[in-house]
Formats: sequence, structure tokens, C-alpha cells
Amino acid sequence: MKITQAMVLAAGLGTRMRPITDATPKPLVKISGKPMIDYVLEALVEAGAETVVVNVHHHADQMEAHLAAYAGVEIKISDERDRLMDSGGGLAKGLKQLGPSPAFVMNADLFWIGEPKDQASNLRLLAEMFDPETMDIAMLCADPERTTGHNGKIDFSLAADGRLARYKVGDANPVIYAGALILMPDFLADAPSEPFNLNIYFDRAIAAGRLHGLKLDGEWLTVGTPEAIGEAEATIQRISRST
Repeated sequence: MKITQAMVLAAGLGTRMRPITDATPKPLVKISGKPMIDYVLEALVEAGAETVVVNVHHHADQMEAHLAAYAGVEIKISDERDRLMDSGGGLAKGLKQLGPSPAFVMNADLFWIGEPKDQASNLRLLAEMFDPETMDIAMLCADPERTTGHNGKIDFSLAADGRLARYKVGDANPVIYAGALILMPDFLADAPSEPFNLNIYFDRAIAAGRLHGLKLDGEWLTVGTPEAIGEAEATIQRISRST
């Protein structure tokens, strides 16, 4: 399935990254010389995205200036300066600027490196897997053994048929939500106008047996604290030397 539109969730406060985020929005914090959001935008453009909505709140002027200078894709702004909408509310608001076709959704501060060069990218593989007839959400998942900066929390268990369930201790095939998914925008058509967490809709999809996952190939990075920057950069150097 070809997917040409996307939303990037980028409005968070980045409180654990202080004092860096006192002056810089977290998505613009540089890892190996590149702002985190640029890793995300590059992955989306490679996968075929032509229009991307990005929500902004914290240091919104800096975000808008950076995005205005980003070439190669149309970027629309979902402005949350007046009210931070949380992950679900922000997504529901931003999706209104996109059409009814399937959309990628990514977090601005989660990315991966080291995809095999002899196969399609993780996002392209996820797009190939997504079937709106049987899925509400198709989600990229990370292997807990191939992460940098993660706190160890497991989100889901991945069944042999690709369905995801909330992880319980002892479950087979534990995985972490990698901050990237595909959905039909109308899945959130009944979303409240108030701030809410996207996990509400994850659980709705699980209850219907319509939350599916694909384990990504590569090393997944999350940079939540200033100390984690060095860890991420060391991983990038290690992966670069081995490819």
C-alpha cells in the first residue's frame, strides 16, 4: 500500500531533557549532528510521504523555523501553543489537516538506524502489511534486545498472527512500541476535543483484535535524558562502522 501522508507528534515539553530543553525543543536536540526530528522526517520521505503534519507547542517558533527550511516534503503545522493536547488529542487535531487515506504517525523523538540495505525500509514494510479491512492500527515494534536508551518497560506481546496484546509477565515475544504506526484517520473520528492519551485507542483496537505489529529490523533509539545523548551517538557510531 502506498502511503503519502503522515503526522509527527512533536509538541511535548521534554521535561526529562532539561536543562537542554529549557532553550531548545526536544525534537531539535541534535544526535550525531542531526536534530532528532530530521531522522523521523527522512524515514517518512524515504517511505513515500509527501505531506506531513507536525504539531508544535514547546518553543514552537523554533520548530516552525526549522520545519519551514526543511526541503523535500510539504509540512503543515498543527498549532498547540494555546493548549497542549497530549498524544491522542494532538493526533486527532492534526489528522484533520490530512485526507481520508491511510497515514503514517510517528513520534518526533524516537527513531532507528541500521536497516538492512538489501530490503525495503521498516516503514515501507509496515505499509505493505497494513490492511484496513482487518486492522485499525499497524504498529512498528522494537525488540527489547536491540534498543538504546530504553528503560526496560515492555509494552506488548506479539502473536504469531501479528496481533498485539498488552504485555503480561511471562508472555512470549515481548516488544516495545517503536513510535511509528499506520492508521486510517477516521479511526479517531469520534475522538474528544479535550486532551487525551492515545493509549485509549490502542486498547480499543486490541479489544477488537485489530491492533497488529511488525518487528522492526535495526537498532531502536530513545533519547530521554541529556545523558542518553552520548549513548545514542555511541550506538550510531558502532552501527556505522559495521555497515
